[in-house]
This record gives sequence, structure tokens and C-alpha cells, in this order.
Amino acid sequence: MDALVNNAGIEPAHSLEGMELGTWQATLDVNLTGPALMIKHCVPMWRRQGGGRVVSIGSRVWLGGGWTPAYSASKAGLVGLTRTACRELGPLGVTVNVVAPSFLHTAFNAQKAEAAFLDSYVGRFAEASPLGRLVEPVDVANAVAFLVSDRARNITGEVLHVAAGTQLAPAVQ
Repeated sequence: MDALVNNAGIEPAHSLEGMELGTWQATLDVNLTGPALMIKHCVPMWRRQGGGRVVSIGSRVWLGGGWTPAYSASKAGLVGLTRTACRELGPLGVTVNVVAPSFLHTAFNAQKAEAAFLDSYVGRFAEASPLGRLVEPVDVANAVAFLVSDRARNITGEVLHVAAGTQLAPAVQ
């Protein structure tokens, strides 16, 4: 196992007041507990082979975002897990990082935003970007490819924002 990419996630939209406990737990189970268990079960292999790479897909929303309290908390927890794991696994030669994209330019996300409640959501993300554009899936893939490569051998415990600069703007609501 040279590299583990934790890329499963769910993002239920709801207010904090309207959130149900089951939604909270399911989101934490998929977005935080799953990556923790994947890392845990790869450690024996990395110990035997003398190293490896972990990249978890986080989100710009770990900085806080509207209508996604469970998702935001789970992605913030993923950053904490990553920083703890990098200290514990570094002596084994394992690097552990997070790629934190913003809203991705996909047909699925555009439909989800329009169906939920924000017909201009996509446009507001592009406007919030200093680059004036949305993040494409290939941008995230390129960041992951870099972090699992030998070129990133001394990068660990980091959050790489692939967000077209939107992490610098207030949360898009």
C-alpha cells in the first residue's frame, strides 16, 4: 500500500437547529470515522514496508459554512486527525495530508445547488474566487497526485486548499 486516498463523503444540507442526531452521526461515520479506520488498518503495512502516503479529501467548509454543520465539523475533524496521524506515523515514513477543495464544478453539484435552495450558488462561488472561476475535479486530482508523489516527501500535516482562492473569502452562503 503505497498511498491511501480517503475520498468518501456525504454532505447533508440542514440548519443546526433542524439537524437530526442520526444525520450528525451518519456524517461523522462516513467523513471522519471511515478515514480514521482506513489509516489504522494500513499502519501495519506501512510499518513493514517503511513508509507510505495518506491524502484525505477535506473541504473548504472545514473553515465553517452554512447549512452543513455536520459536514463542516467532520471536515474540521479530518484536519485534526491528519495532524495527529502525521506526528504518530511520521517516524514510520508516512506523510499525511488533506486536500481541501471548494465547491467543485460538476453537473451533480450544480443540480444539487439549484434543487436545494440556491439557484445562484454556483455563480456566487465563482465571484468569491480571486481567479473568477470554480475548481474542476482535475485540479483536485492533480493535487492528490502531487501529494502521493516523491516530490512531496517532506510535506506532512498540511491542508492544501484547492479552492481558487475562495478560502480567503467569507463563507459563501
